[in-house]
Amino acid sequence: MTATPDDPRRHMPATLRNRDAILAVLKDIVPQQGLLLEIASGSGEHAAFMAPQLQPLLWQPTDYEAENLPSIDAYAADSGSNNIRPALQLDVTQQSWPVKACDALLCCNMIHIAPWAAAEGLFGGASAIMPQSAPLILYGPFKRHGKHTAPSNEKFDAEFLKARNPLWGVRCLETEVVPLAQHTGFALDCVVEMPANNLTVIFRKT
Repeated sequence: MTATPDDPRRHMPATLRNRDAILAVLKDIVPQQGLLLEIASGSGEHAAFMAPQLQPLLWQPTDYEAENLPSIDAYAADSGSNNIRPALQLDVTQQSWPVKACDALLCCNMIHIAPWAAAEGLFGGASAIMPQSAPLILYGPFKRHGKHTAPSNEKFDAEFLKARNPLWGVRCLETEVVPLAQHTGFALDCVVEMPANNLTVIFRKT
């Protein structure tokens, strides 16, 4: 579905395929109360589906692209849930974020579709606003020990990501993401295998 002036909602097919699996992990990881900060909310479909099922936890959606905010808010309104805050524009590479504290952070499908500086900004910014033991949750494709986990991921990396922008790419969990996390005050908690050769990776603030 393409957004129109009368209906700002955008549709990303992948959200329908992965939302149940991601929600199942979140139910075991995120606190029952407090604030979950979602980075790179995109269309807003994840927030509208998951937040109502995680009440009373508050959900703060954000996105780098201002043009996505109306879609996020429209889906939130459709959900009828009162625990989704109005969407905010947030650039993780900026030192000052509009959200000054959160009890959990979720970021789906961002660090491979962005320069590495975005991953650095994500962990650095999160470290400044999250309390000890709070979970930082990443979802998406990752390399393991320097190798792709499936031929489809390798093709996606070469033919879609790097072909569009050489600064993009599927990141290696062990040699890139975990060292960055450790450098910014996070420890790897667990890795959950997900459908379609993706992973959910949970870090904890140390």
